[in-house]
Amino acid sequence: MDEEKVLATEAIFEGRVVKVRVDNVEMPGGRQTTREVVEHGEVVAVVVIDEQGQVLLEEQYRGAVGKKLLEIPAGGIEPGEDPEDAVCRELREEIGYLPQKIEKLGGFYAAPGYCTEYMHLYLATDLTPSRLFAEDSEGIRVVKVSLEHAVAMVISGEIHDGKSVAGLLLYLAKKPVKR
Repeated sequence: MDEEKVLATEAIFEGRVVKVRVDNVEMPGGRQTTREVVEHGEVVAVVVIDEQGQVLLEEQYRGAVGKKLLEIPAGGIEPGEDPEDAVCRELREEIGYLPQKIEKLGGFYAAPGYCTEYMHLYLATDLTPSRLFAEDSEGIRVVKVSLEHAVAMVISGEIHDGKSVAGLLLYLAKKPVKR
């Protein structure tokens, strides 16, 4: 597969969460163009199942889209932090539980056309109450629903956050069938 050659890079913006750059690139055929790239660190996203088999979702306002969304818990991986440690920290901060069992479900690039963010998907079970304080978690409301209802909300469009759709459907595909 042919790759583009980066000829020059210009930093446009550096914020608390993202950086933005413009790359001047040469295409495999020799044509030159630009690529606008949002740089964002790696993230964990977690399908959380409680002891009753309920899926724990978060309802929170998302300013970028101007509305409240239902999502699986997620958050950034700190520099040098192991993704499974990030799962534990994020769940303690956002929903007040520490998982005793964590299983890797997969992962994906969130928007590879313009963003570097990679999402590690996990399943968390065997929860014990354990709250960590986090400044940005006060607007989060935990919503418990059955797996069947969560999937129905994906199908109906009530859940339309990409990481949540991917996480729930991947979990459903990998879930052991009861006989």
